[in-house]
Formats: sequence, structure tokens, C-alpha cells
Amino acid sequence: MHDMVATKTPGVSGQEMITWFSSVLTNRTDFTYLEQYVIFVINPLWLLVPLILLHSIYSFMYILGCFASFIFYVYKKKNNIPEDTYSEPWNKVKYLLAQIVAAGGKILHGYEVIGMEHIPEGPGIITFYHGAIVFDYVFFIANMFAEKGRLCHTLVDHTMVKLPGLKLGLDVVHCKNYTKVECLEILKKGHLLGLAPGGLREGNFSDQYYNLMWGNRTGFAQLALDAKVPIIPMFTQNLREGYRSTGKTRLSRWLYEHTRFLVLPIYGGFPVKFRTYIGEPIPYDPNITAKELAEKAKAAVEHLRDRYQKRPGNILRALLERFEKHHKDT
Repeated sequence: MHDMVATKTPGVSGQEMITWFSSVLTNRTDFTYLEQYVIFVINPLWLLVPLILLHSIYSFMYILGCFASFIFYVYKKKNNIPEDTYSEPWNKVKYLLAQIVAAGGKILHGYEVIGMEHIPEGPGIITFYHGAIVFDYVFFIANMFAEKGRLCHTLVDHTMVKLPGLKLGLDVVHCKNYTKVECLEILKKGHLLGLAPGGLREGNFSDQYYNLMWGNRTGFAQLALDAKVPIIPMFTQNLREGYRSTGKTRLSRWLYEHTRFLVLPIYGGFPVKFRTYIGEPIPYDPNITAKELAEKAKAAVEHLRDRYQKRPGNILRALLERFEKHHKDT
């Protein structure tokens, strides 16, 4: 009681408030290191959280991500696991996470991967269409790790890695706003790197016609040439029928182009059928330019889209496809 009164008196610092709050939780949870975690995630970027909470699906994802990060933190502390998330002790938790996510994909969307054999044994860059939300890609990397033990790094937007509470979770699954030098190092070590050239622009402003919005981006192609690795195209059927963005106006497009931070509200969560198709790798060719390679990669993703996606997308049709026993190779 004395402690509670003391927290209300003038002159008590924010650090003391955090210490008191975490001590209360510690007594109830027996996590003696909870204070370290609370202090670790407290920073000015919490100001971004209200923006996330305006979007219900994003809110769910954010809370889930923070919860996962906390579980990883507890696991690390209790088992004295090193900070290096490449180390062997982390593989157990990665495999468990992959199993859970893969099962979730199966339940929510009857998720399947077609063409897993096209993933090379060595390094490569996986380029994919960016839907309103990228659950399909999350399901893909989970299935690949669960089935093959293959690790895939992911290049994500810089705003995502700055959100408080997510860092450890993102580190465990190797999602980061990597620099070009870091990307080259990842590929040289024999890992896969996943990225969506269309990024948030495509996620926000593409629609049920699945138009790719890559613009003049050739950085990923130049990276493939520098690392001498293939590009693997990927596309997920019915992605826009599961989750759709809303609020596409001239104003919202202008705001995005000038801030690069706008994330439009999403509706959906419809249990439609998701099938991820992986195309044949585009091999390294020293006689091609980055611009030409980028066009080839875009054409390869569009080929998968045109072959497997009926446009415009239809939610009812995508729901009925949950009852198909096999995919149609049209």
C-alpha cells in the first residue's frame, strides 16, 4: 500500500513507475526478468501504436507479434540462449513456430504450396506479389521450414522493424530492413531472400485484378546479378479475396507517395482457398542488365497470375475452391 501511495507523489520518475509495475507483475508471474523486457520495449515509437489500432486486422497481427516476441524473450532467458538467432538452440522454437503457423494456414485458408521443388538447394531471391496483407508469404516460409528446414530471410519495410515490442520476434524469423551489403552476405551464405518489389504501394493500391505495381524498381535484380543467384517467382491464388484494402483515393495515393508510411484499412479474413504457386527459377545470366532481369521477373510473376488466377477475383468463387480436392493446372 505504501508503494502505491508513493507512486502518486510528485517527483517519482517514469523509471520508478516502470520498476513498480513490473515488480507487481513479477510477483504474479514469477518472471523475474520481466522488468528488463518492459524497459526494453519502452521507447517513443509507441506513438505509432494508435495508428495500428485503427486497423483491426493490423491490431490483431501486432498484438500477436508482441506476444510471440515476449514468449521468445522468456524462452531465451530461461534457457540462457545466446543473442545469435542463427544458433542451434533457436531451431527448436523456430520449428515449433513453423508448425503452428503452417497448421493455422491450413485451417484458415486450406493453404497449399504448389511447386516447392522449384526452390533451389542453394541461394536465391524469391519475388512475390504483395497482397493487402502477406499472410500467404508467412504461411509459405513456415511450410518451407517445417517441411525442408530451409531458412528464408525477408526484406521488410523500415516502419515495421521500428515498431516497439516486435524486434526479437522479427529477429527470430529473420525479417529485417536489410541493407544491400547485408542482402549480399545473406545470399553468399547460401540462404534464400524473400521480397516483394511492389511493396506497400502494391499492397495498398492493387485490387482484385492483381495488377503488379513494381514501377521502375530494379534493385532486387541488380542484387541477383551481383550475388550471381537465380530469381524465383511466386504468386498466391485468391490472396485479394481473403483480405482487401479500402480507401483507395487520389488523396490517399498522394499521401503514400509523399510519406511512404500510409497503410490503408483492410477488411476480410474470409476463409478462401490460398494456393501459392512457385515458378521455375530465372537463372543468373551475366549478359543481361538489371532492368531486363527485373522485367523478366515481373513477367514470370504475371505468368503465374494469368495461369492460376481468374480476374477479377470473386470471394464466393474463392470460397468454393476450398472444396476442390486438387488444384486445376489451367
